[in-house]
Amino acid sequence: MKINSKIDALQLMLTDLRTRNEPIRHKAAFKGCQPEFQNLVSRLIKQLEDELNSEKIITRED
Repeated sequence: MKINSKIDALQLMLTDLRTRNEPIRHKAAFKGCQPEFQNLVSRLIKQLEDELNSEKIITRED
């Protein structure tokens, strides 16, 4: 199987974004921007998932 560093990096970033980072979430709540913060996290996850899926398709085609 071909190793793809970009796929590994994307998967690690998605894992990191999906993990509840309580200090950062508390800071967002303290600043009053929790909904905006969560919206950005959700958008980033979607964007990275799309890029991951594209990279997997490209890798399969090679």
